[in-house]
Formats: sequence, structure tokens, C-alpha cells
Amino acid sequence: VPIILTLLLTVIALSFERLFALNRAKGKGNLVKFVEQAKAKLEAGDIAGARQLCDAQKGAVANILRAGLIRYEDVESISNLNNDEKAAIIQKEIEEATALELPTLEQNLPVIATISTLGTLFGLLGTVLGMIKSFAAMGNEGAPDSTKLAVGISEALYNTATGIATGALAIISYGYFSGAVQNITNSVDEVGFAIGQTYTTKHLGK
Repeated sequence: VPIILTLLLTVIALSFERLFALNRAKGKGNLVKFVEQAKAKLEAGDIAGARQLCDAQKGAVANILRAGLIRYEDVESISNLNNDEKAAIIQKEIEEATALELPTLEQNLPVIATISTLGTLFGLLGTVLGMIKSFAAMGNEGAPDSTKLAVGISEALYNTATGIATGALAIISYGYFSGAVQNITNSVDEVGFAIGQTYTTKHLGK
């Protein structure tokens, strides 16, 4: 039982930690609205406006977009590279910023996934041990010890309940935060594509 309760408390603690971390990664405002506004600025060629949005939004997606925009402005002044090479430099900057920001979003998720299995298994183990105590009480010579029998059954059921609760909470937590990370990743892909599309459109035919 102490092991299962420890796992349960660990899931709760990690869930709160991930909730705060992902909220920081999304930034101050609504992420979907930010992506839409940033794409609109980029489509209009308003690079400065897009950077202002990033400064106001903050968070992982805004940081990645800002890194791409800074590189965008830098390559504009380079004269010894063609447009394809400049676009590749911008894309590389976005990829490097993404590689720096996104791994932190998945931190502790493997632990939660592991606990989803361990919680159920330890619950099953506790159930078996409780039933062993119950059958041991029934197997005593003479009249069965009703107190020990009740304690064994109670322990078995308690372990079953806490094990299932721990596993279920871990599964729900993992699914929710995995989905949140995927949404942030999709947002990064959107703004990254928008930067590349903006540069290509602006320099088309040049």
C-alpha cells in the first residue's frame, strides 16, 4: 500500500508540474489566437509586427518564432547567398530553436507513462498478498480467524482500488499532456512554415 500511495502522489505532483510547465510554454495569451495573428502578420510581410507579438506572448512557440524572425532579418543583409540558401538558414534556425524548446515539454511524461503500468501491477500484487493472508487465516487448525480473514480481504480490496486509481489517473494525465504537447508542436510547425512561405513569396523571382 505505501508503494502504491507513493506512486499516486507522484502522479499528482508530476501532473501539476506539467500543467504549470505547459502553461508557461504556451505563453501569456491564447496560443491559437497568437498563431493566427502571427501568420496574418507574416502573410502581410509585417516582420516587425510579428516580433512584437512574440515579445508580448512569450513562451516556447513565441521563442521559436522570434528566433526565426531574427534570422530572417539577418539573412536579408547577406548578399553572397542566393534565396534558397537564405531560406535554408532560416529553416535551420527554426529547427535548432525547436530542438531546444520542445524536449522540455515532454519532460516527466515517460515517468507518468511508466507509473500507469506500475500502479496497476503493484495493486495486483497487493491484492494477491491480501488474499494469501485471507487463505492463511482460513487454513489455521480449528476455527478460522475471522479477524485475520477480514483484514486480509480488506487489504486485498484496498490495494485493488488504489492500484486501479493510480493507473487510471496516470493514463488520463499522460493522454492529456501528450495531446497538449502535440498541439504546441503543431503550432510550432504552423509558424515555421509561415516564415518560410513568407520569405519565399517575398523573394519569388528575384
